[in-house]
Amino acid sequence: MFLELIATLFAGVAAAGVVLLLNKVLKGRLPKWFMPVAAGAAMLVATISSEYGWYPRTKNTLPEGMEIVQSVDSKALYRPWTYLRPFTERFVAVDTVSINTHDAQPDMRLADVYFFGRWSPVNKLAVLTDCANGRRAALIDAVTFHDDGTVTGADWVEPESGDPILTSICGG
Repeated sequence: MFLELIATLFAGVAAAGVVLLLNKVLKGRLPKWFMPVAAGAAMLVATISSEYGWYPRTKNTLPEGMEIVQSVDSKALYRPWTYLRPFTERFVAVDTVSINTHDAQPDMRLADVYFFGRWSPVNKLAVLTDCANGRRAALIDAVTFHDDGTVTGADWVEPESGDPILTSICGG
C-alpha cells in the first residue's frame, strides 16, 4: 500500500514536470491550471491502473497447483468507473497439490484454501470435505482425527449445489 502511494505521488510529480517542460517549450502559452489538472489526472490513472492490475499480477504469481475457485468484484460510488467495469478485489484459491485422503475414508479430502484480498494479508484455512455427502468443514482446534479416518468435532456446513470450494477439492 505504501509503495502504491509513492508510485501515485511520483506519477503526479512526473506529469507536472512534463507540463512544466512543455510550457517552457511553448514559451508560457499553456494556462496556469493545466499543471495541477495534469498531475491530478496522472495520479488518478496510476491509482486506477494499480486497482485493475492487482488481480492479474497476483494470479500470475500463484504457484503451480493453485486453482482460483471464486472471485469477488467491486463497485463503489466513490469509484464511478467501476460501474462500467468492476475490478476484482478478492479471491479464493484451492491448493490442489495439498489435497490429502485417508485410505479408509476415500470420500473425505483435506486441502488448504487461501483467501486473497486487495489490502489484506493472505489467509490460509485447512478445509475438510465429505465428497459423498456434499459438505465441508473448516478445521479448527476442536477437530480430532482417528486412526480409522473418521473425524469428530468438525462443524460441517452443507453449501449450495455447485459450491466452488467443494467442487474443486472433490474433483468436479
